[in-house]
Formats: sequence, C-alpha cells, structure tokens
Amino acid sequence: MSSAPSNSASHCYRHPDRQSYILCQRCGRTICPQCQTQAAVGVHCPECIREAQATAPKRKPAILSSLRRTRDAPVVTFSIIGVTALVYVLQVLPGSPVTSALAFYGPLTATEPWRLLTALFVHSQGSLLHILFNMFSLFIFGPLLEGMVGRLRFLALYLIAGLGGSVAVLLLAPYTPVVGASGAIFGLLGAYFVIQRKLGGNNVQLLLVIGLNLVIGFLPGTNIAWQAHLGGLIVGSAVALVYLRTRRRDQRSTQVALVAGIVATVLGLTVVGIQLYSF
Repeated sequence: MSSAPSNSASHCYRHPDRQSYILCQRCGRTICPQCQTQAAVGVHCPECIREAQATAPKRKPAILSSLRRTRDAPVVTFSIIGVTALVYVLQVLPGSPVTSALAFYGPLTATEPWRLLTALFVHSQGSLLHILFNMFSLFIFGPLLEGMVGRLRFLALYLIAGLGGSVAVLLLAPYTPVVGASGAIFGLLGAYFVIQRKLGGNNVQLLLVIGLNLVIGFLPGTNIAWQAHLGGLIVGSAVALVYLRTRRRDQRSTQVALVAGIVATVLGLTVVGIQLYSF
C-alpha cells in the first residue's frame, strides 16, 4: 500500500513535519492534535481561539462578582435584625435580666443614659408580634433605604431616629417603661417618605400606613408608646432631609455638621427632660 503524497495542505500549518487531515472549523487550516481546541462544532486552531477571546465580552471573575454582591447586600439591616433577634432570645431565658437592664425608663436617664439606645434592641417578652412586626418592617424598608443612602448613613439614621423616639418618651411620658425599635422604624418610614417625595414617587400608601399606625398608638388599651413613634418620625425625617440637601461629594462636611447638629439638639432635649422632671 502506498502512502499519501506529502504536501502543505495535509500537514499542520504550525508544525510542517506533522501530517494531519483535520481542519480548523473557522479558518480551514490544517492542524495537528496538539494545536486543536475542541469547539461546539469541530475544532479551532490557536489563532482563531485567540481572536475569539479578544472579541468576546469581558466577564468578571466569579470572586469579584461575589464581592460585588457582598458590597450591595444590606449588611447593616440584616445585622440589626440579627442582633435584635439574639437579644430577644436572651430576654426569654428563665430569670434573664436583659429586659430590665436595657429597657428605657425616664428616671434612670441621668445615671444610665445608654438606655436611650439599648431600648431599641429589646421587645415585649409577652408579645412575639411586637418584635415580628418591627423586624418585618425593618426587613421591608431597611434594604431600600440602605441602598439609597449607604451603610454608614443608614446606621446613623436608624440610631438617631431611635434616640429621638426615646427622648420623646422622656419628655412626654417619662414614667412609662418603654422597649422596642418602633421609634427607629418610624424614623425609617419618615425618611423613606421624604426621599420618595423628593424623587417624585407615589407616597399615598406610605402616608396611610404612617397615619394609621400613629392613630393606633392613641387608642386606649393598646399599650403602644405613640411618643416614641412621633419622636422617631420627626427625627428620621429631619436626618433624611439633610441627606437629600447635601448629596454632592463636596457637601460631605456640611452633611456631617448638620447631622451632628440634629444629634446635639436631641441630646439637648434630653438634658431639658432630666432637669424638667428633676431626675
């Protein structure tokens, strides 16, 4: 049996000493097994592979995409929910002192001022609906606001609104023990209302929700601290208004100063409350 005639058409274009009868599916050149890359249909030569890679859309590595998703996740919102849930578990343990140690009570403000904020993380032990309602509201509105204003601003908004709610209780109902994140939640509702109004969104339903919850707080027998709702709503709206008016990068120092001014005002009202009731 005679051998096939030797010519360039039957030899690899990159290795002339290697005979082959396999052609690149794209350019038609002869390629040996070493130069072949399996494609969806047939095989491709190294040059066609490089050309395809050069013209293909760039894709981010999976690890970078994962980091991007982590950066976009509402970490602060989920962290607050997690901490609040953990505190509630500690509350319901037999003989736990957590509630009495963290709840807000006006006469203790001068000696234990941290209760103004720690009260946000404790809830009524006898009503599971209390914490579920607050955390569900945070789960709904938290990610929206955190994505709009950023993590640090969102955390500041939550804590300052909660502080405003506690101070409102100090001024209007100083001898009423209070627990719960309702003041902070109403601060988020007020902030979302302010931002949505500025952006031209439809706020009618949100306004109804806020109004309905405020009214419920005034009903006898509901055991709801409407003072905290009102204080959180006012302070949260004020902080959101500052965020809106100082959005440019060159206004950051102004934003910090104005937010600090709101905090100073709230703390000033705390001092007024302490002196007013001679705590």
